Amino acid sequence: MMSNPHPAGQPGRNQKLLGMAREASLPQLSQAFAKVLAGFDDVLFDRAETAGSSQLAFLDGMRELRRRREEISRRFDAHLQQAWAALDAGTPQSAEAVLAGQNEGGLSLVPEHILESRLAVRNFATVLLRDWKQVLLRIDHRLAWVAGVAALDADSNPIGPEHIGVAVHEAFYTCDLTAEVRLVLFKLCEREFAAGVGKLYESVDERLAQAGAAPEIAAPRRPTPQRSPAEQAALAAAEEEGFDPGHAPMWARRFSERWTQRRGSIAGHEAAQAAAGFEAEQAYGNPQNMVLEALHELLAQSRQTREGASSADASPGGAAGQHRSLNQREMMSVLSLLQATPSATLRAAVGEDGESLAQRLKSEVLSGATRLGVDPEQAHLDPQDEDAIDLVGMLFDVMLDERDLEGRSRELIGRLVVPFVKVAMLDRRMFVQKTHPARKLLNSLAEACEGNAGESQAERALMGKVEEIIERLTAEFNENLAIFLTLEEEFRDFLAQHRRRIEITERRAAETQRGQEKLEVARNRASAELDKRVAGVVLPKAIEDFLRQPWNHHLTLTLLREGDEGEGVTEALKLADDVLEEVAEARRHIVGKLWLQSSQPGLRKVFASVGLHGEGGTTAIDALHDTLQSIAELRPELERALPELPQIALPTAPAPETPAIEFGTATKAEDFDDGDAERFRRMEIGTWLDFIDKDGKMQAGKLSWVSPISSRLLFVNRRGIRFCVASPEELAVMVRLERLRPHVDDGAFDSAMQGVIDRLEPQGVPN
Repeated sequence: MMSNPHPAGQPGRNQKLLGMAREASLPQLSQAFAKVLAGFDDVLFDRAETAGSSQLAFLDGMRELRRRREEISRRFDAHLQQAWAALDAGTPQSAEAVLAGQNEGGLSLVPEHILESRLAVRNFATVLLRDWKQVLLRIDHRLAWVAGVAALDADSNPIGPEHIGVAVHEAFYTCDLTAEVRLVLFKLCEREFAAGVGKLYESVDERLAQAGAAPEIAAPRRPTPQRSPAEQAALAAAEEEGFDPGHAPMWARRFSERWTQRRGSIAGHEAAQAAAGFEAEQAYGNPQNMVLEALHELLAQSRQTREGASSADASPGGAAGQHRSLNQREMMSVLSLLQATPSATLRAAVGEDGESLAQRLKSEVLSGATRLGVDPEQAHLDPQDEDAIDLVGMLFDVMLDERDLEGRSRELIGRLVVPFVKVAMLDRRMFVQKTHPARKLLNSLAEACEGNAGESQAERALMGKVEEIIERLTAEFNENLAIFLTLEEEFRDFLAQHRRRIEITERRAAETQRGQEKLEVARNRASAELDKRVAGVVLPKAIEDFLRQPWNHHLTLTLLREGDEGEGVTEALKLADDVLEEVAEARRHIVGKLWLQSSQPGLRKVFASVGLHGEGGTTAIDALHDTLQSIAELRPELERALPELPQIALPTAPAPETPAIEFGTATKAEDFDDGDAERFRRMEIGTWLDFIDKDGKMQAGKLSWVSPISSRLLFVNRRGIRFCVASPEELAVMVRLERLRPHVDDGAFDSAMQGVIDRLEPQGVPN
């Protein structure tokens, strides 16, 4: 806790400043929320006009907002007042604890729409934290100083993004809204409400600083100097395009860092200048240009390495009088022809792992130019266009090589190559703009195709929708990028419905695995009980057949139904003991006994479990009786066999899962890291891992269930289908074999771009 004396004279607390901060924040937050809330019903009405099958849900949501507007505002205010009261009492409240406390009543699962709501408000809070990080750190410190508490952070600051997010969650909590409408409202809050909250933070920070709160920290920085019109335009464009250097694609952040370091390694002072220049570009909203220019330079270096001097000869400077670049109109015409009717060689390149799509596509473009009357001997590609083809070609090469795309899936994704070359030529920001509709569409389509062999009705329906979307794209895309937005929204809605079906499939996979493991345990217990009784004992055939087939089957089913200590289990075990005791008595030649008389109810129950009812059961019991009689009278001719039993149906044992673990000569089953195994034991449900097969193909798997019986972990693929069940130790061995790695959920586009950089850098950029 800060020891500085406070202006009010009370060490560790200043009630006057605390009240001033409260009045400067809570009423303004309430007014800002009420203002944006007032316009939400109109937005929902507009969305309803284009919502298709969801139109009724948006109209109902609009009416619900109008009916409950005052209650929504009141619930928003109530949470912030509660959070501030906790600070006022010296016990700051945790926003996370408030959310978690909604399910304290028991161990029941949190409803899906509540989980989605929590995720949405956390995303809202993340946006505020990202945009106003520095001012929030100061407010946390100043409010802690004023309130006399040890510290405040993002989770406990009553006006911080986390508590505002919880207030938004609480505001809509009781509203009768569909999940889709609820998420739209949270996105509206993120878009409409966040800017006003940020300005309020600046105001509160400034007022607290002027009042002397936490004088040891720096005063708020004054507004940045006026930027030039060009700088303002660049910043506005970057914000409009959604490019944030701190939240840019992972591959772009890594690449820009490494590229800046390598370019600056010529001299120390030049490196510092390059880094400073890069930071300046980021500050003015131009990191896109730097990443793109670095990519183009890397591609040029790669081509020089690959082609040698011939590359220079083919450049515009090498033969300017004889060669000319295809202009954009000519390029678009040739690409449109390839888009509508891809050549056989281009289709073959998609199907072959070793063929370079980029090289094949450049050859097809130059040969296709002859249809436009261009002499292919005199034409070449503009460097910018060649870069676009190289990047897109390598992007799809990586995606097709590393993703689980086979057969029809591979063919469909391959048909996107030409449209994406056109996008790259029209708008190269696609490579660095995470929200670009073209890359969002590709991510969704790749997710739908990956590992989809069309084995179920749901998979076939999904592939049918993928094919429909791609057919429309290749038929309708000319030079208007709006079609990507339209198709992406349509496919996203379809994919959301499909994911709900996946959740059902995933639950069934867990239930199936649980049932199979219970069956394994029951079978093992039944076999152990039988072996304990008959091991080393020679029994008449009818008696042995009875114990090994109908009785074993009956005990297994009873164990499945009742567990180890069920009453039926006790009865079944006693029946086996009684039958064996009667065999022992028969061998003592006790003649005239009514064999199995007391065991008849249990015997009928056993034979009924395998389909012998009524007369069939009586015949089977008579066979056992006559067999015992034959032993007692030493008359083997009286012994009878059991009647033919109906086919006994039990669930099959678990089949071997893929990918199987193959131990090489250098790796044994016990050769693993205990730390890896322990991490898998503690891994949370929902964690994704990447499984790599022997051919280097990667498939993402989600931890769906952990067996309480065997501690094995069940992984499902993106369609909710079980594809791997393994123990923590087996998974640790897979790590040692480099068959398993953490999953980075960057989407297919970003993952492939990282692969492109990895393939280019060793050729073009020295370490």
